[in-house]
Amino acid sequence: MKRTSAEILREYGPFTGVEAVHGVSYDGENVWFASGDKLNALDPDSGRTVRSLDVAAHAGTAFDGKHLFQIAEDRIQKIDPATGTVLASIPAPGGGKDSGLAWAEGALWVGQYQDRKIHQIDPETGATLRTIESNRFVTGVTWVDGELWHATWENDESELRHVDPVTGTVLDSIEMPAGLFVSGLESDGRDRFFCGGGESGKVRAVRRPAKAKPVRS
Repeated sequence: MKRTSAEILREYGPFTGVEAVHGVSYDGENVWFASGDKLNALDPDSGRTVRSLDVAAHAGTAFDGKHLFQIAEDRIQKIDPATGTVLASIPAPGGGKDSGLAWAEGALWVGQYQDRKIHQIDPETGATLRTIESNRFVTGVTWVDGELWHATWENDESELRHVDPVTGTVLDSIEMPAGLFVSGLESDGRDRFFCGGGESGKVRAVRRPAKAKPVRS
């Protein structure tokens, strides 16, 4: 396993009226972050919040290219980002103990915090398709370039982990500086991770390590 120290590229916030940041997602233009009773759209260039939706937003957030998905207590709600309308709802696998949320391969990936698991679930029914075990508390979850990453927050320490999506084996670890914790995780699809900062009320951009190039014989 390769270990590196996190390079913080930028901090956003704290934001007016936001006591804590939970789930984080990215729609290709704005970073969406959950703050309990709202979903907020943040322009990562200007650092300003440009929109808010009045929806329950207690944990992980995801975007499938058209809709937002948001954990609200023991449910995962499918939301129209233009209006905030809840279009559908499915049970969350942890029954209210879920954390991160991501969209990949036509499915939702759900972090289950204290149970130290990541579930791949059917976005229409909520049925569990696959479960990956972790040895750390799981917060945010994201996919980028075919890689599964998740955030941890345990014993006052946080890290970002690249894991094997079948076995859960940790392949790379990015250790956050002391005192900086990760409550939600999303990739911009390129060289940044966006990390929810929990009760700091901040969102942080962290550099994603360059993907190793295959060795040619």
